[in-house]
Amino acid sequence: QIDPKDYTFSGLKNETVGRLPGKVAGQQFVIQDCENCKIYIFDHSATITIDDCVNCQIFLGPIKGSVFFRDCKDCKCVVACQQFRTRDCRKLDVFLCCATQPIIESSTGMKFGCFQYYYPELALQFKDAGLSIFNNTWSNIHDFTPASGENNWGLLPETAVVQDYVPLPSSEELKVVRVSTDATKSIIPITRGQRQKNSDESCLAVFFAGDYTTANARKLIDEMCSKGFQLVQTKEVLMKAEDAQRVFQQSAVEFIPLLEKGPVIALEFNGDGAVEQCRSTVNEVFSGTKVFVSESKASASQDVDNFYNFADMQMGM
Repeated sequence: QIDPKDYTFSGLKNETVGRLPGKVAGQQFVIQDCENCKIYIFDHSATITIDDCVNCQIFLGPIKGSVFFRDCKDCKCVVACQQFRTRDCRKLDVFLCCATQPIIESSTGMKFGCFQYYYPELALQFKDAGLSIFNNTWSNIHDFTPASGENNWGLLPETAVVQDYVPLPSSEELKVVRVSTDATKSIIPITRGQRQKNSDESCLAVFFAGDYTTANARKLIDEMCSKGFQLVQTKEVLMKAEDAQRVFQQSAVEFIPLLEKGPVIALEFNGDGAVEQCRSTVNEVFSGTKVFVSESKASASQDVDNFYNFADMQMGM
């Protein structure tokens, strides 16, 4: 028998509270009427609603469905979810991983950054919640109620550090979770999203399903970022043969047989010389693995557009 009290934080003031890994285990959770609290859900859940909270700092582990903030103000949050929504909120700073387009409604002073967080159980919790670490549209916000001449949302500074917004838990109970907010350890690859690109040269790299797809994609991200290139966006999605023809064109034939194994992982890198660097890195590091990489600077932007147009339609953006 499930006791709702175990899945609710209500009416708290000036407290640090949370749930350890394994304690929520995919249930729904409710947070309401809390003030000046630090709240940490170090587990995956079905859905979470946050109502009437003021000046709280909140970490929410992977949410299989939706997270809905209503009538909250002056809160700072780290959130991973399938769907993100706010209504009647003021001044929320959110480090977000969201699989679909985040939606704000009747909300002002909203600021968004890319989710960056790590603790050992987090990767499995993403899996249990059915979320891919590569599907994150954190900066592609839809404002249901735009006001003319005003912008209700913006992006956090690129230099924003999670720990300055949502500090590590200080209570003895929650300290046992081995959290790192070091961006380089983040379970989610940190992407530029909708920020202005530094260069007019981008490159598309696509990994096909196999035993090491995730590790390979992460390795290429590390290699490229260490050389000063920027990861713009990532996507994990199933492709059919006709999709491959549209996206990979001449080279589709060699990749179509690989699509049956499962979803592909696509990465867009940006920076002068990105195509050349990406091709040489793939040849050196992944010589035995089939990877699609843009042929040339000339074709690369078309590759990126072709892939993400297809992927957005797939994801029902």
